[in-house]
Amino acid sequence: MDHLAAMRVFVRVVERGSMSAAARDLGIGQPAVSERIERLEAELGVRLLRRSTRTLSATDMGATFYALAKLAIEAADNALSAVRGDAPLRGTLRIAAPQGLGEVLLPRALLRLREAHPELRVDLVLNDRMVDPVTEGVDLSLRLGDPGEGGFAARRLGHVSRALVAAPAYLERYGTPERPGELVGHAFARVSGLFGGGRLPLRAAAGRILTAPIDVVLNVSHWRPLHAVLLGGGAIGVLQLPVCAQDLAAGRLKRLLPAFEVPGLDLHALYPPGRPMGSRVRTVLALVEEEVARLSVEIEEVVKNIF
Repeated sequence: MDHLAAMRVFVRVVERGSMSAAARDLGIGQPAVSERIERLEAELGVRLLRRSTRTLSATDMGATFYALAKLAIEAADNALSAVRGDAPLRGTLRIAAPQGLGEVLLPRALLRLREAHPELRVDLVLNDRMVDPVTEGVDLSLRLGDPGEGGFAARRLGHVSRALVAAPAYLERYGTPERPGELVGHAFARVSGLFGGGRLPLRAAAGRILTAPIDVVLNVSHWRPLHAVLLGGGAIGVLQLPVCAQDLAAGRLKRLLPAFEVPGLDLHALYPPGRPMGSRVRTVLALVEEEVARLSVEIEEVVKNIF
């Protein structure tokens, strides 16, 4: 048995939680995936996966084997990359990223990656929750805000500014708030999980942070419905500048309370600690850093005459 190939199959099954999904990622049939897992379990003499009609997860021994197999695969890939030099990258890279920034920032980075490394497969997962690369089977996790504590290494990539905005149609109908205390008199829409307790943090020009009460009338799980509601004049709300800079420049949205700003969020890359960064992660991270810097310059050019 090719143990390294079998470990690649097993790792992908654990990370995807499904043999059919792993088969699609690996470009092989589901029966072949099942057969390799069964042979691996038979050779090791232990049950690696816990199967039921609806779920599939690693057993205790399977979780241990997964962690060690992941290390072995990364070591093998790093060894091959060191010998190949500038040869195209291969294999599969799993990336987790926040929704708004991931949709705006990552496509350009992934296009450049595909041009340079056409044999590399990418599995991109967009969500706004904290994804720990050590426990959730991704190679690289991009997160906004304080990464907190975990069994991962964190590297700051840049900063994402935010703005409190409303459409001209909303302001014509309901008026423009002039002071933070007036925000509570307006309908506020937000992405779920942000601005808990019904209060919006604002930074004054002197750097002092205050919180203003808000009346949250709409919670959404994705930034696009929020963006549409704000453009349509249904409420006021906060958007990341990368997703609304063009709207501000075109006058489709207006910035509110220009003497204050909504504190932005730092962008971090999270990856497994304690071992050399693999060539695939290192390459993608460099591209993301370049795109963050480029996006920051573009946004500054767009909004320099607005704020």
